[in-house]
Amino acid sequence: MEAKIRITLSNISEKKAAAIKNALEPDNVDFPKGLSLTVENLDNALVFNFQSTDNMKKLTSTIDEVLAHVQMALRVIE
Repeated sequence: MEAKIRITLSNISEKKAAAIKNALEPDNVDFPKGLSLTVENLDNALVFNFQSTDNMKKLTSTIDEVLAHVQMALRVIE
């Protein structure tokens, strides 16, 4: 089974988007096997592309963790 999930944070400044990407970088190392994440800054939006070819529980847990880190980064930035 394969799943691809895209989450978009709209209307975010380039400065905030860069800060969030930098804050997440250390966590994007040694991702579980079969799971990947790419983060793109597109037209005032920060786009998270998750892909899993393995355990869907790992995927949902990872998405939850990444979004919690994003929320924390946004609180620190503001």
